[in-house]
Amino acid sequence: MTKRRSRGDGGLRSSESRQRWIAEVTMGYTPAGKRVVRSASGRTKTEAKDRLRDLLRDIEEGVSEDRRYTVAHAVRDFLAYGLPRRSKSTVDKLAILAETHIIPWLGARKLRELTADDVDRWLADRAKVLSTRSLREVLSVLRRSVERAQKREKVRRNVVLLCEIPEGRAGRPSKSLTLEQAEAVLLAAEGTPMRAYVVVSLLTGARTEEMRALTWSHVDLVGRPDADPPIPPHMMVWRSVREHGDTKTRKSRRSLALPRRCVEALRAHQVKQDYMRTLARERWQETGLVFSSAVGTELDAANVRRAFRKVVEKAGLEAKDWTPRELRHSFVSLLSDSGVPIEQISRLMGHNGTAVTELVYRHQLRPVIEHGAEAMDQIFGDPAA
Repeated sequence: MTKRRSRGDGGLRSSESRQRWIAEVTMGYTPAGKRVVRSASGRTKTEAKDRLRDLLRDIEEGVSEDRRYTVAHAVRDFLAYGLPRRSKSTVDKLAILAETHIIPWLGARKLRELTADDVDRWLADRAKVLSTRSLREVLSVLRRSVERAQKREKVRRNVVLLCEIPEGRAGRPSKSLTLEQAEAVLLAAEGTPMRAYVVVSLLTGARTEEMRALTWSHVDLVGRPDADPPIPPHMMVWRSVREHGDTKTRKSRRSLALPRRCVEALRAHQVKQDYMRTLARERWQETGLVFSSAVGTELDAANVRRAFRKVVEKAGLEAKDWTPRELRHSFVSLLSDSGVPIEQISRLMGHNGTAVTELVYRHQLRPVIEHGAEAMDQIFGDPAA
């Protein structure tokens, strides 16, 4: 009579239908009390015993590695449960990246069999079609997905940590309007629904996400000229369309004085919005937004982009080459060309320091720094003199 294996030692059985030996071991129980069984197979009994030893070793090491768990399972689990405090738009964006650039290439691979070489080859392939920034984002999704699976003992280690991001395709560089182009855009915006939006964006450098969230309660078109010191007309950039309405950084929460051209444009816009409110009647939704739709609701980013490109095209520029965020870049360029110090530009931009301004907007800043050369000429004199 065959001796029964001890409890916890797993079991071996022969499957006539599969013509294989099956090794089975109990890994634990579900919250409902159902037994969780992990199995492996071999062509011979000896092979099955080896598989059984591997399963038992996993139990001893506290690893319940799921041999059927794929990269696609890990990524979709991460997107479903690993981003609880992210906005829906962020989750949707990451899901699109995953479904487009991760799952079609790596999704069918069993997670325990994924190697660093697999990830390197995948990155090299994606580098042909994605920018370096996009590569960083998709790699982050994969790394965090495997990390989450590792914490839940679905896999032993995270091989994605061994991989470096290659250089991707060159993205479309941001650019800025010249003074002549800026004047043409401002002129083209006259008489359009985008006039005030374009004027305030270009002359204050506010982010598009801050402009869309700006409310009339945060705009003072009069100021307090009798105060000591006088307070000019200004807008309080304290909100954005980000999750919870927060600005991008703490420094981004700032109050900006309004140029006279902005004050005039906003006053005209206020009158026009009152007329739109009258036309809409009961369809009007009172949100208090400065820049709103025809019924008072928040503007969609895509709608702003389309309306702005119509203005750009009217100004004689190639519409597809320009986006609203480049009004902010133009703001930096025009100030820099006028000799405004980078420290002041950084404060106006709402950056934490000049490092961000230099890193992101370096191509907009005055390229030749002349102060050192001028000082040395004065100290040592001109040898040609």
